[in-house]
Amino acid sequence: MTLEAFATSQPLTLGVELELAIVNTHDYDLSPSAVDLLRLMNKRKIPGDVKPEMTDSMIELSTGVCTSHGDALAQLTEIRGALVDCARKLNVGLCGGGTHPFQDWSERRIFNTPRFHMLSELYGYLSKQFTIFGQHVHVGCPGPDEALVLLHGMSRFIPHFIALSASSPYVQGTDTGFHSARLNSVFAFPLSGRAPFVTTWDDFGTFFGKMTRTGVVQSMKDFYWDIRPKPEFGTIEVRVLDTPLTIEKAAALAAYIQCVASWLTKEKPFELAEDDYLVYTFNRFQACRFGPEGTFVDPKTGEHRSLREDILFTMGAIEQHAIDLKADGALRYLRNELQRYGNDATWARQVHAKEHLLAEVVRQQCLRWSGELVV
Repeated sequence: MTLEAFATSQPLTLGVELELAIVNTHDYDLSPSAVDLLRLMNKRKIPGDVKPEMTDSMIELSTGVCTSHGDALAQLTEIRGALVDCARKLNVGLCGGGTHPFQDWSERRIFNTPRFHMLSELYGYLSKQFTIFGQHVHVGCPGPDEALVLLHGMSRFIPHFIALSASSPYVQGTDTGFHSARLNSVFAFPLSGRAPFVTTWDDFGTFFGKMTRTGVVQSMKDFYWDIRPKPEFGTIEVRVLDTPLTIEKAAALAAYIQCVASWLTKEKPFELAEDDYLVYTFNRFQACRFGPEGTFVDPKTGEHRSLREDILFTMGAIEQHAIDLKADGALRYLRNELQRYGNDATWARQVHAKEHLLAEVVRQQCLRWSGELVV
């Protein structure tokens, strides 16, 4: 099996994918309503797409190609409107969050497609435990070599993306102590983690050929890397974000990634090296465990500082790129939220501390997703 050609795409364009939980409006546990929701959505005209995910209490929405923060927000707003309307017809709710706080994974059912059943046979109980919810952001690249260079440059900022988007402190009714517990489930899969350090498409093709010859890999879909190239779209795909609780934050996070990509591409502030990955897993863990208060180790200097400090420094460095891309509003949004309560995981803990009921946390998450509750 050969690696497919890298498609042409406009540099720095965006695509946003969001996995959502479907819940009942009685006790706010997950509801196996994906088939009915998708049936209603098939009658609606939207700018992107809505499709099934691994289990039948979740769906994935995706925008079309977006040129800017405003474009992404407009598309997400239109898709959300259609989804919320269809969900109300079924008397179910929709919400973000990287995990559902108290669902029991053993009660989940695999969505009825050949690929999902194949994955279930391969991965066993991990497939049902994959009822977790992430945001994926695609960034357009002018060519395959440029895509791999951007992928490795962007890897330095994986802890930023995790800390800002973290929204999964609870699993199976328990506070895990993590800001993003979702990524612990992802890490259980083989071929997760980071991509190999190759910076040309020819070298990547050699790696892909070796992997397919082992029989372990059939296609690029088998790689669950934090960032992976998507040759059919001409993009790289950032995959570490928890699904935020609002479309406004989802659009702002996508814009932040777009601005970082512009800065890396145009200013080339770092020289790439395999040794950059020596601290990768440590930084990733710190972001998952402690969010913005986690420790960030600079891959070049070895300096230790908080993730909050490094995020704010980076926001300053990319400010002109944000202005040029009309994304300065997105950076203000993220900066304000970082200073108010850090991320959605902290918000969820604050709600639970006040209400003492995880179902109430989910109810308010549904209100935030629909736009009925602004905090």
